[in-house]
Amino acid sequence: MLRAFTARRIASAAAYGGGGITALGGITFGLLVMEARLARRIIQATPNGDPPAADGLYGETRSGAPLSLVMLGDSTAAGLGAGAPEGTPAALLATGLSALADRPVRVTNVARPGSRSQALGGQVDRALQTRPDVAVIMIGANDVTGRVPPGESVRHLGYAVERLRSAGGEVVVGTCPDLGSVKPLMPPLRWIARRACRQLAAAQTIAAVERGARSVSLGDLLGREFAADPRSMFSEDRYHPSARGYAAAAAAILPSMASALGLEPEVAESVLPVSLAAAEAAEEAGTEVTGATKDGSTQGPRGRWAVLLRRRGVPSPDGTTAPAAPDTV
Repeated sequence: MLRAFTARRIASAAAYGGGGITALGGITFGLLVMEARLARRIIQATPNGDPPAADGLYGETRSGAPLSLVMLGDSTAAGLGAGAPEGTPAALLATGLSALADRPVRVTNVARPGSRSQALGGQVDRALQTRPDVAVIMIGANDVTGRVPPGESVRHLGYAVERLRSAGGEVVVGTCPDLGSVKPLMPPLRWIARRACRQLAAAQTIAAVERGARSVSLGDLLGREFAADPRSMFSEDRYHPSARGYAAAAAAILPSMASALGLEPEVAESVLPVSLAAAEAAEEAGTEVTGATKDGSTQGPRGRWAVLLRRRGVPSPDGTTAPAAPDTV
């Protein structure tokens, strides 16, 4: 309940131009700086080179006009650490979407490593030139590490979603990942990072859903896998995902893309206020939140109605992903 209240306050602050609740206080930030310096000695902040270029046509042997997929956001959307184009989220999502739609998919990736939510304005300018059928936004980690007020981050995200939706495209937002799952981060930095990331992720969900997008919680999606097999799930810098790690993220996002485009049927819905759905989603990676209607209305006494879907997309051996039947709550 507290996380839902906090997320709603951040989203409200974004709507009225405020910064919202600061994620880190003064003493807490001092601890964060000390721990971060230690972590940086372990983590090579950026893998050598640029992200693999994944732009192009996928499923070109299939018939029909190509669907346009645009990726926006930071290094995770760009695929930094994937090693090869086919291991990036853009390529994985395009391959899976092409198989589901039985149509080619054209990818345009305007995401840039190091981007904060403020950069989404320029990225949307470029994205709209492609007339996207669906856009995927993955953003937030750099806002947390850069101490950007959550309300400011959410305001930029909300405006980006509005512009993409106004142009007729579907939008799926992969919310802020849980930096507390990065192994070199030690307590108290790990706890502080987890709290800040989940707080931002919940507020991002509210902003996205209220503007007609779907959100998918990335959270600690790689946490358990990292603990079991860190060398294969993360790239050499031990911070960005590897191709296998990106496959796990793509598996969580692809079912939401398919539903947004009408390629998968919607399931029976159990609806609740979006702030509560957002708080729950922030705690469980792979959870989708989308707008819903209850008793003929999209709005309830506590704001926008939403439905929470726990989807289980599974990467296949060739790196593509396929959606499985969702669980509803």
